[in-house]
Amino acid sequence: MTKEKSLDELPLMETHEGIVLFHPNIPKNAVQYLENVLNTRWIGQGPRVEEFEHMFNSKFAYPCKSLAVGSGTDALHLSYLLADIQPDDEVIVPVFTCTATNIPLLYIGAKIVFCDIDENLNIDANAIEDLITEKTKAIVCVHYGGLPCDMDKLWELGRKYDLKIIEDAAHALGARYKGKIIGSESDFSMFSFQAIKHVTTGDGGMLTIKDPELVEKAKRLRWFGIDRLKKQKGIWENDIVEVGYKYQMTDLAAVLGIASLEEFDEHLEHRQRLYKKYCEVLAGVEGIRIIGAEYEDREHAAWLLTAEVDDRDNFMRHLRNHDIESAQVHYRNDRYTIFGGRQEGKFPNMDRMEDRYIVLPLHAKVTECDVERIAEVIRKGW
Repeated sequence: MTKEKSLDELPLMETHEGIVLFHPNIPKNAVQYLENVLNTRWIGQGPRVEEFEHMFNSKFAYPCKSLAVGSGTDALHLSYLLADIQPDDEVIVPVFTCTATNIPLLYIGAKIVFCDIDENLNIDANAIEDLITEKTKAIVCVHYGGLPCDMDKLWELGRKYDLKIIEDAAHALGARYKGKIIGSESDFSMFSFQAIKHVTTGDGGMLTIKDPELVEKAKRLRWFGIDRLKKQKGIWENDIVEVGYKYQMTDLAAVLGIASLEEFDEHLEHRQRLYKKYCEVLAGVEGIRIIGAEYEDREHAAWLLTAEVDDRDNFMRHLRNHDIESAQVHYRNDRYTIFGGRQEGKFPNMDRMEDRYIVLPLHAKVTECDVERIAEVIRKGW
């Protein structure tokens, strides 16, 4: 065993040092597909982006429509614009998420209304209605770790108060809620293809859109407000009537996504098998609970394996002393000045969980033997 390490001095581990927390999942055809694109005239947004959108749509989004963009954050910003969120409109969001969920609302000048979490670190669906006012425009939910939120309650609130439901599904590619694939039901859903997600395009994202009348507008907003089809036909006189952005995906990124989708079912099954293995080998171990483990009506996408643990600092130190990496990954957003700072006492569930959640290794390079080793170390106590 190595010398005990200080919790404040735990740098990111390298793969040769032990079991790392994250590792990119690079598909076997990635290099060949990239070489093929590099030998064409299209390396920016071209035909492979459209091909990727069609593949994604048929697998995850139909009857919604899919739009490939440069990042998951781009997709969220576009969803907020397409939902017609205006300055001073209120948007209900979870207090616990990646800051990328909420920062695009600051671009717009909307008022962020934080909601507490439930025992799975998802938005507390039972706490949302009390936060709705006449200024509320949308509800944003995050499927933390890959476990779907209580969508029936969110969809009901959307219908009751005429609110847009926006799913941040950055963690949840392949997840299902009551048999429905995440990305196919709500007004908007965002997926992330950042470096360590199920599917990576280096960085990238996908927005799924329920209202077909918004698709062409989304395409314009993705590229400076310009109708690219008209431009490519030589109609250079077409006007720009709305402020757009440079949010497009490139063909180089798209072929990485295509190669990943070809292997997706196998990769998802691997991650879900590891998740179940964790649940099996850690069942009954004192001081630790796997978060989001038992839901018959939801299929977990298994992007993160998150646990609630006693004495988290010692737990992390104990794992690192055995060359196993762990971390919190995301944090409550009201800790940040840009969101107004900490709101003491408003989020009792978040307060309780704040110092108790921890993420364990779960990715393409992790094996079932690795999970057994991690469990053995945990069972020794910390």
